Amino acid sequence: MRNVTSRLLIGAAVAALAAVGGVAYAAVGPRPITEVVGGVPAPEGKFPWMVRLSMGCGGVLTAPRVVLTAGHCVDGTGETDTIKVIAGTIDLKSPKALSAHSVKVYRAPGFRDETRGDDWAVIRLDHPLDLPVLPLTKTDDDRGDFVVMGWGQTREDSMKQERRLHYATVPTVPDDKCAKEYKKAGVKLVAKESICAGTKTVDTCQGDSGGPMVTRDAHGDWVQVGIVSWGLGCARDGYPGVYTQISAFRTDIRKATSKFS
Repeated sequence: MRNVTSRLLIGAAVAALAAVGGVAYAAVGPRPITEVVGGVPAPEGKFPWMVRLSMGCGGVLTAPRVVLTAGHCVDGTGETDTIKVIAGTIDLKSPKALSAHSVKVYRAPGFRDETRGDDWAVIRLDHPLDLPVLPLTKTDDDRGDFVVMGWGQTREDSMKQERRLHYATVPTVPDDKCAKEYKKAGVKLVAKESICAGTKTVDTCQGDSGGPMVTRDAHGDWVQVGIVSWGLGCARDGYPGVYTQISAFRTDIRKATSKFS
């Protein structure tokens, strides 16, 4: 949903959304894309499971041959060879980058649009990638500070895509506070499936969709707690980024990954 063009400017939501600039969506074609606001460049090898998808989204290797991303980044469930994956590097132009192509996609069957939940999908690749994978969180504790990342631009109004991965730490925002703010814009938050996080200086942005929200587990290993989903603008005061809550779909994601592995 973090795309330049809003698909929510309809019905009763038109006036409210237009007043604050519209809802941002993930790029799904040759459109301007942006990324982490308030972030810093990632060191090589820090997030080895992070991948870039050719439609302008992020994702992670959840298995050697499977990428987990946002549901709105793909066209639906079915066979396709049109998605290219760049992996194994923070630099999209690195000669050491690995690549693969999609062969099949499974999108959550309950997905309708970003704001109504079920915003996840898995992509089967044409061959496994010899890289670490990112496990899903085993807990339901989705509060605190988390790390987010992506490629693209570093301001909502910028048009220059970054070639290197950036990352930032974002604090979570209580569901009730987040829901109250988005209600003003005519958007209902599906709180049981979402994590809200970010500030007026740090946030994900256009083109970050499908990328991970991560934290360290009790053993110090990275685990995924969320997927970049949608937001109103980027780093706007009162409108944090909204992330698909992994704990709400953990069982379904694992089943889909197992079938594609």
